[in-house]
Amino acid sequence: MRRRLLLVEDDSTLRKALGFNLTREGYDVAVAADGEAGLEAGRNPGLDLILLDVMLPGMSGIEVLRVLRRDGVTTPVIMLSAKGDEIDRVVGLKVGADDYVAKPFSRPELLARIEAVLRRQRRTPDETEAGATMTFGAIRIDVARREVTVDAEPIHLTTKEFDLLAHMAASPGRIFTRDQLLARVWGYEYVGDGRTVDVHVSWLRGKLRGRGGHDHFRTVRGVGYAFSPPAT
Repeated sequence: MRRRLLLVEDDSTLRKALGFNLTREGYDVAVAADGEAGLEAGRNPGLDLILLDVMLPGMSGIEVLRVLRRDGVTTPVIMLSAKGDEIDRVVGLKVGADDYVAKPFSRPELLARIEAVLRRQRRTPDETEAGATMTFGAIRIDVARREVTVDAEPIHLTTKEFDLLAHMAASPGRIFTRDQLLARVWGYEYVGDGRTVDVHVSWLRGKLRGRGGHDHFRTVRGVGYAFSPPAT
């Protein structure tokens, strides 16, 4: 089945070029040229992904995303932003974007980001719940047994270290804010701040990096972290 994308972009040249290339890659592509049209089209429950420019006439991409998330729309969103608009990218991720791509970008980069987000969406609930076993190179995470091995050798993790690793590894590449991780791993009633997440990520980095040198956690400045397994 062809995946359905919505492209919200006010630059007509870029919109036509992206629409053509995405269609050629096998996607069904709908387009919108401004924020209000993008908001209306983004409410379509049949969409698999939205590509949303930050700078749009009338209603910014960030405001479009804010309203969609407020209204319960969970369709994955990749923000498209100018390279210098770091604050917009940070705000977009905090509002609920799944990823961002800085302009100018190459076609292969955009396609890779789209596929990565769609792969995460294709995971069934069973794959991320108690029965899952996840493997990333030498690392094997057995959620049911709450065990982590590297090259078949067990490594000791605290309860929260394991919970944090399992939650992030279930969506490799996804950027989580500190608040999202606190809510999911520590619970909404937890009294603490983002430094708790920073400390636990640092501990995990040390334990996993010591078994091969790869840094399994990517820091997104001003936002949070993503689990970043080695390239295969």
